[in-house]
Amino acid sequence: MLSLRPYQESGADFLFERDRAMILAPVGAGKTAITLTAMQDMVREGEVERWLVIAPKRVAASVWPAETAKWAPGLTMSVCVGTPRERLVAYAADTQVMVINYDNLQWLSELNNEFDGVVFDELTKLKNPSGKRFKALEKILKPVKVRWGLTGSFTSNGLEDVFGQVKIIDQGLLGRSKGAFQQQYFYQRQRGTHVEWEPMPGSLEAVMQRIKHATFVLEPGEYKDKLPPLHTVKVPCSMAMDDYDAMRKNFVLMFPNDEVVAQNAAVVTQKLQQMAGGFVYTEAGARWLSTHKMDALEELLEENQHANTIIFYNYVEELLELERRFPHLRQVDAIDDWNRGAVQVLALHPKSAGHGLNLQHGGCHIVWLSLPWSLELYEQSIGRLHRSGQTRDVWNYVLMTENTIDERIFDALKDKRSLSELALEALK
Repeated sequence: MLSLRPYQESGADFLFERDRAMILAPVGAGKTAITLTAMQDMVREGEVERWLVIAPKRVAASVWPAETAKWAPGLTMSVCVGTPRERLVAYAADTQVMVINYDNLQWLSELNNEFDGVVFDELTKLKNPSGKRFKALEKILKPVKVRWGLTGSFTSNGLEDVFGQVKIIDQGLLGRSKGAFQQQYFYQRQRGTHVEWEPMPGSLEAVMQRIKHATFVLEPGEYKDKLPPLHTVKVPCSMAMDDYDAMRKNFVLMFPNDEVVAQNAAVVTQKLQQMAGGFVYTEAGARWLSTHKMDALEELLEENQHANTIIFYNYVEELLELERRFPHLRQVDAIDDWNRGAVQVLALHPKSAGHGLNLQHGGCHIVWLSLPWSLELYEQSIGRLHRSGQTRDVWNYVLMTENTIDERIFDALKDKRSLSELALEALK
């Protein structure tokens, strides 16, 4: 069996000593190893008879079984994913741990469950306390005394996200009602035609203080010195702005025999991001306006002497153009080949790579064709390479079309990162 690092030992001890607890640690810091060690100790000491682990599907099916063999070989495990019949077999198996994915929680809630310990991997999946998953879980959790949550992006989209995640662990920390939580820590602000909740001054620190005793925070310095540096480089690109400005100002873009009409600001935002990438979707299909980003990508790959590179895309049309330009391009089904160093260009969507993939052995270069709005997806995707086991500096290149929404998205991600960093500071 492998040995934990000192900071991981501290995390495992923290969990073992608490029935209700959360681990807040960066991607690749070993949250699964920490948790499995504590789970095995709880079973050995008779504190828990059967664990339920809830995780994203890919993580449930591959990461937890593999990590259990490394860190807690004394635990027996069944994986409850797949067809209804396959799930029933896993559910009925006499194992100490059952792993299931979030999408099957409603199915599980209709069965008689006898779990006395639960682990929520990627706790941010439960940030919405009014969602179907949350309601299904409340039926399962009534008899469960031990509840642990794992996350690397606690406040990825704002302080409001914290309530649902904390409530599912322990309602005594922030209360039962999100409305009461909002009334205590937020004020209402009019934005155009709708009202938004904004945190009051000092509310972040106050919330973090209330949950501090139940939250293990991996000190950034304690972890980062175990990894090589991460270099984020903005790569400026330029294009003709006439069409972009027309869409931004008028919500309409005219072509011969075709047009793009955005019905509202949200649609305009999507269209502007597409156009910053050099294309736009119309009723007749995708129409390319500029090749500036794809040309910049080719130049960047040449400058890096075609080092093995992961390219993150957001739109299908970006992937199709990548396939046209790079015949040797591989996708998510080539992960094993990537980790052997046999893939030069790997194209991934952040949602397919955000959780559960270990890619640190195949290369150290990332290029973003277009950014996600979600800080969680952005950080988790980078964390596929910048994680334990990576031996080289990681280079994270962001292609940004000047004077476009690309710059706004990047700034928004930085703002959300600042909130996350403030939360970590308050929990120390």
